[in-house]
Amino acid sequence: MSADTRNPGFPRIGARPPTDVERPFLRMDRPEHTVFRRLLVKHFTVKRIQAMAPRIERLVNDTIDTMMAGDRPVDLVEALALPVPSTVLSWILGVRAQDWQFFNTASQHLLNGHDVNDPAAPARAREAGAALRGYLAELAAERDAAAEPGDDILGAMITAEREGEITRQDTVNTTLVLAVAGHDTTASMTATGMLTLLCHPEQLAELRADPELLPDAVEELLRYLTISQLVVLRVATEDIEVGGVVIPAGEGIVPLTVSADRDGAQFPDADRFDLHRQTHGHLAFGYGIHQCVGQPLARVELRVILGTLLRRLPGLRLAVDPSEVPFRLYSQVSGVSRLPVTW
Repeated sequence: MSADTRNPGFPRIGARPPTDVERPFLRMDRPEHTVFRRLLVKHFTVKRIQAMAPRIERLVNDTIDTMMAGDRPVDLVEALALPVPSTVLSWILGVRAQDWQFFNTASQHLLNGHDVNDPAAPARAREAGAALRGYLAELAAERDAAAEPGDDILGAMITAEREGEITRQDTVNTTLVLAVAGHDTTASMTATGMLTLLCHPEQLAELRADPELLPDAVEELLRYLTISQLVVLRVATEDIEVGGVVIPAGEGIVPLTVSADRDGAQFPDADRFDLHRQTHGHLAFGYGIHQCVGQPLARVELRVILGTLLRRLPGLRLAVDPSEVPFRLYSQVSGVSRLPVTW
C-alpha cells in the first residue's frame, strides 16, 4: 500500500484535494518520508518528553488556577483542553505561544471543511489553510534570517533547508501538519476523555482513589475513543486479499481505525469502557512507519492534564446533562465542541 497522494486511485477526503506542492510528509512513502521522520523523531523521544513533564505540569496548574478564579460553570474545552496543548506545541515547534487562539480557530475551520450542513465550510477551510501557511512561511523566513535558527522543530527544518535536504515548502507543510494535528487531537482527547470519565462515575472514583491506574486509563481512553477519523488513507499498489476479498491495485483504501479498536476479537466487550483493560495493540496512533510521531507527547500531556484535574478538583462534574454536551460534526478529529463543568 502507498500513502503517496500522487498515486492514481488515492482516496481524497476533505474540503479540497491537496495539490502535490502542499503534500505533507504523512502523504509520502519511503525514502521521502524517512527524511522528515528522522528530522522530527528526535524532538519526540520518550526521554525528551519526560524531561518536559514538570514544565507541562506547571502550565496545567497555572491554567487551572486561572480557570478556578473565574465564574462557574466553565467550558473545559476553552479554559483548559485547547490552551495547554497549543502552548506545549509552541515550545516544541517554535511558534509564538500568544498565537494559540489563531491556531485553534483556523484549525477548526480547516478540519471542518467538509461539513455538509454548512455551505460556507469549504471556502472557510481554504481561507484558514492559506492563513496558516502564510503565518508559518513568515515565521520560517524570520528564523532563516537569524544566524542560528534554533534547536526546536522549526530550527531543525531551517537547518535541513540550508543543507539542501528539504525545501521551504516542505518546512511549511510539515509545521502546518504538526501544528494543526498536534494540538487538536490532544485537546479533543482531553475534553472527550474527561466526559467519558465523568459518565463512568464508579471507574472515575476508582481512578481518583488510585492515581497509579492513570496510565492504563489513558490507554483505554485512546482505544475507546479513537478520535482521528478518516485520516489514514492509502492506495493499493498491488492486489491485496483481505478476508477473502481482493482489493485490486489502484483501489483507494480508507482503514477505519475506530472500528478496529472496537473489534471484539481483539478487545472482548470492546464497546465497554474499562480502565483495567489490557489495550496493547490499539490503533489510536496508527501503525507502522506512519505511526504518530508525537504519541509520547500526547500520552504525557493526557496523563498530566487528567491527573492534575482529578487531584485538584475532586468535585468536578458536568454542569449539564450528558445528552446536552455538543459534539463536533463532520470533522476528521472527533470530540466535543464545549464541555460545561463545575465543582
